[in-house]
Amino acid sequence: MPSPTCIRTVEIEPLDIPLFAPFGISGGAQAMANNVLLCVELVDGTRGYGEAAPLPPYNGETQDEALAALRGAAGWLVGREVRSWREVAAEFHRRGGAKSGSAQCALETALLDAVTRHDRRPLWKFFGQELSPRAEAAVTDLETDMTVTTGSVAEAAAAARAIRQRGIRMIKVKVGGSSDDLTRIAAIHEVAPDSPLILDANAGLTRAAASELVRGLRARNIAPALLEQWLPKDDLAGMRALRIESGWLVAADESVTTAAEARQVAQAGAAQVINIKLMKAGVAAALEIVAVARAEGLGLMIGGNVESILAMTMSACFAAGLGGFQFADLDTPLFLASNPFDGGYALDGGRISVAHITAGHGVVPK
Repeated sequence: MPSPTCIRTVEIEPLDIPLFAPFGISGGAQAMANNVLLCVELVDGTRGYGEAAPLPPYNGETQDEALAALRGAAGWLVGREVRSWREVAAEFHRRGGAKSGSAQCALETALLDAVTRHDRRPLWKFFGQELSPRAEAAVTDLETDMTVTTGSVAEAAAAARAIRQRGIRMIKVKVGGSSDDLTRIAAIHEVAPDSPLILDANAGLTRAAASELVRGLRARNIAPALLEQWLPKDDLAGMRALRIESGWLVAADESVTTAAEARQVAQAGAAQVINIKLMKAGVAAALEIVAVARAEGLGLMIGGNVESILAMTMSACFAAGLGGFQFADLDTPLFLASNPFDGGYALDGGRISVAHITAGHGVVPK
């Protein structure tokens, strides 16, 4: 007789959610979240949900690729034990999941959501008590930034003003998409002079452009809290030089999708912070990257793609449960024009709380 926590059925469907306005980064803009919703139902009727959020301007990954990877696994997933989530995830990776990091994330999220819902345990506690070597660092709340996407100077100032009116203190600014970056940043700083600024180029700046922007910021007495992935992902020497030239913290995002890449960044002195995104390669890979970052003395940031409250809450549970995350960028539900889910993290100004979640990640379709 099958275990109550074996998978009985698998459901996969596109998850298309309109945005209030296109979400622009240096590589392009996305007008709609073209994601994927995965549901695994267990023998006892428990359902676990996962989301894939590919972002073509970020790494070229598409919704079609995520759908194909998950649909290709639907047959062999039936009958598998969700308590063996790592083994199931590794098999998915070998069978083609490696081609879609967001699909890997959706599968691992659904498996973990199902098993912790069955056990009536919140995922933040699961990460804190079972998986973290520093469980004493676990928390139930985080401070998120909110993003000013690419656009005009006037749009940047208006967006920053609206962010502050929401009660959000930290502002992330997408740069690398135009020649107006310095003027845009200056306009944001004028509107919100006490807001820490994270400047994110998504690997869209050259070394020369990065140096020019550093000099311009210094001339205007603007000191960012973090320079996130200004340079191409393989330019580790340039990233190290940027840190030395600017004196500001440098974060690696696109440069780190595996634990091996995290070690390379650390050994090169290329960054002081690693941006962990579950959509890069899934939960298991993210745990490995966190372990390397901690061993190497690097700071941690939790981020994501253009994700609904489901995936963002999973990331919040991950970061809160493991503890020790200095930066959080979990704001994309605020950019979505509709919310097809109930539940999820609670947001008060810029404070995210997962304390009220009692089982899994707590998000279900409406």
